[in-house]
Amino acid sequence: MAFDQHGHTHRLDWADPTIREWDCTVVWSDPADPEAGIVLDRSAFYPGGGGQPPDHGVLIWQGVRTRIVDTRKGDEHYLIPAPGDPVPPAGASVRGAVDDERRTTLMRTHSGLHILCGTVFRDFGALVTGGNMQPGEARMDFNLPEVPPGFKQALEDAVNAEVAADRKIVARVLSRAEALAIPDLVRTQDALPPLENPEIRVVDIVGLDVQADGGTHVASTAQVGRVQVVKVESKGRQNRRVRIKLVA
Repeated sequence: MAFDQHGHTHRLDWADPTIREWDCTVVWSDPADPEAGIVLDRSAFYPGGGGQPPDHGVLIWQGVRTRIVDTRKGDEHYLIPAPGDPVPPAGASVRGAVDDERRTTLMRTHSGLHILCGTVFRDFGALVTGGNMQPGEARMDFNLPEVPPGFKQALEDAVNAEVAADRKIVARVLSRAEALAIPDLVRTQDALPPLENPEIRVVDIVGLDVQADGGTHVASTAQVGRVQVVKVESKGRQNRRVRIKLVA
């Protein structure tokens, strides 16, 4: 199966994360059980994963709007409609539309986390032990037992220097052997891509950070905008939690 294929759904979000509207066909649905989800033949909805929440949006069909408020991954890429909204039947032609503001903010946030991760790894050699994000704000935990005085401001300055550098951000799919030959590809402690994956998607902030990742990103660090390091917390003897938010 192609890397950008999930069950019956061709994933447009990996091919082009700027796609916001597209035409598609419902492959499967159960109008009597809306929570079972909707399967499309083509979808730009990011299904969530790696700490990035799923996209929201709408399906437009026969003059009807079905709001999409969640996704569920399994053998198929299921879109979950808002409670009470009508469900298009299998075979229906629909127009999909991703919530642009939410998606774009999540792309900026996710890329901001990669800048943070790359900066901390470069300057301190620390691996990631956890993380999460919402539109415009996020946190990342690092295996960082100690930090020097002035760490918070110095880190914010270093991250924003990378934003100002306007580095290109490029996603590509490599064979497993090619990907794992990249030094320090996996930045999350004790986490390797599943063995059954013959290919691995990597995201490269050119000159700063290369790591395995399945999320959506902006095209350059400048598109992230200014990042504020809101707080640095101690999470036990070995870990520091860094909270960030987008401020521009």
